[in-house]
Amino acid sequence: MATVTPSGKKDHSFFELVFEVARQIPKGRVTSYGAIASCLGTKLSARMVGWAMHAAGSAKPKVPAHRVVNRNGMLSGKHHFNPPSKMEALLKKEGIKVRNDTIVDFRKLFWDPATEL
Repeated sequence: MATVTPSGKKDHSFFELVFEVARQIPKGRVTSYGAIASCLGTKLSARMVGWAMHAAGSAKPKVPAHRVVNRNGMLSGKHHFNPPSKMEALLKKEGIKVRNDTIVDFRKLFWDPATEL
């Protein structure tokens, strides 16, 4: 499956790698765009991981994009969900508390793919 970046370029491999990492995030845990980028050896590509999460809605098998937040635990990608409150609702369904668009106990719930995979 080819995905399209915001620049309009197709990316067959990077997005798929991001999706595979994101699919490994356990329920009730979260990670960051930067942690996924670092795990893939592209430490400075956190923004591209965000683009991948934006494109994840059509990926098969499903990608739990709601478990990927910014480095401070903020739901910075919530505007890509329809409706935007869906990201928080999905997290809460997994037992993750959110206050003011930020994961409560973010450090405790943080899943680092570099050490877990």
